[in-house]
Amino acid sequence: MTALLDVRRIYVEPEAAALSRGREVLARFPAAEIVEVESHHRIPELYGDEANVARWVRIKTEALVLGVKKSLTARPNGRSADFIAPSTANGCAMACAYCYVPRRKGYSNPVTVFANIDRITGYLRRHAARQGVKPAPDQVDPRLWVYDIGENSDCSVDATISGNVRDLVELFRDLPNAKASFATKYVNRDLLGWDPRGRTRVRFSLMPAADSKLLDIRTSPVAERIDAINDFVAAGYEVHVNLSPVVVRDGWLADWADLLEHLDDALSPEARAQLAAEVIFLTHNDRLHQVNLGWHPKAEEVLWRPELQQAKRSETGGWNVRYRNGHKGRYVADLTGLLADRLPYCRIRYAF
Repeated sequence: MTALLDVRRIYVEPEAAALSRGREVLARFPAAEIVEVESHHRIPELYGDEANVARWVRIKTEALVLGVKKSLTARPNGRSADFIAPSTANGCAMACAYCYVPRRKGYSNPVTVFANIDRITGYLRRHAARQGVKPAPDQVDPRLWVYDIGENSDCSVDATISGNVRDLVELFRDLPNAKASFATKYVNRDLLGWDPRGRTRVRFSLMPAADSKLLDIRTSPVAERIDAINDFVAAGYEVHVNLSPVVVRDGWLADWADLLEHLDDALSPEARAQLAAEVIFLTHNDRLHQVNLGWHPKAEEVLWRPELQQAKRSETGGWNVRYRNGHKGRYVADLTGLLADRLPYCRIRYAF
């Protein structure tokens, strides 16, 4: 079991415990205390309790939730993917300071595994069949419908807990018109034996080492992620990179230049031939800012920069902050120009 997890307590919906995937997860952690809950959404000691800020990482390490995904929808996307697939997990054992999930769930977001994987894969098979042939190439993919299978979690970590991710990789391997996609900050080499046959796109998230050390808490080192790219390509995955989130600070562009040089030096010809990038600048949030001040205030020195950022009311009533109009356009142009210069073979799928 990954060192990220030392599961001591599993909160379980009875319906999930009755399913074969639920029984598999429970058997994987035989020493864990089992706490029955009515709903994976409503667990007061995990969600919404401000006191949990002080136990942020401990909760992520020791708690696991096992539930059933009730609502199954594939939402249109158009950026990273054509559709966002129904989640097979929610939350994460890692603790990136900029993650949007905790501001939605409230102070703690340990992994929730959904046990009704058969229902989810069946839904996706039918949804993909309804789409038919993709009518025209686009920036998502020239030929196939792409489904993001990891919007609310990190699939590489999820795969250490249950067989859900492998089931999805094997599902898309056999679909004639679709592929899976997920972003990750964790190198799980068990995935190398799954034979995806080009039908799963892994997007390794990268940022300069100085930023990662401060912000990417409990993730695989950036150098390890870069070193894994060639092996994943050789194993049959399509591998892209997410340059994300891009944090503007003193010396930021020079550090990105160093990162791109490292990436260029590391890549095999096969990896270069299929490489593409997403470039995503930081979006932060006033509520997450307040949470972070309780457990990781050093991160907020670079994430919360009112002199560089502007606010926009979020759908949930808070304020999202992004780099100011005009300035951000210059930042994007600087980084995409650097990418075109240092990695001319790397297509930029989108940048914002």
